[in-house]
Amino acid sequence: MNIEIDLDDPKPIFAQLIEQIKQAVANDKIAPNDPLPSIRQLANDLEVNSKTISKAYKLLERDAVIQSKGYRGTFVHPDAKANCQIDLKEWVTSQFEELITRLKEAGVTDSEMRLTFNDVLTNN
Repeated sequence: MNIEIDLDDPKPIFAQLIEQIKQAVANDKIAPNDPLPSIRQLANDLEVNSKTISKAYKLLERDAVIQSKGYRGTFVHPDAKANCQIDLKEWVTSQFEELITRLKEAGVTDSEMRLTFNDVLTNN
């Protein structure tokens, strides 16, 4: 698997990494249970901050595209091919759009929504 980061791309580096790993899975360039480079190794290879790689790996793990096996390393999840087709951001956006439409129909102002959202987010 060859990962290339484009520093001129407006897309954040972690998003480029996620996209390329998902494409590699979808195109069978990496298979379930294949090992991935460590965070430190990939950060060194790509010459980016290890926190950027860590963020991408955490999001890929959340989406069950990769899995961490502790000290043994990080591997492609057995169900990665199916899971890499899921776009969580798209789903979250549609959920918010539906909720905001209902709230506006009920007469709730943008300010009230923002304040309430911040309160709920802070308290959960």
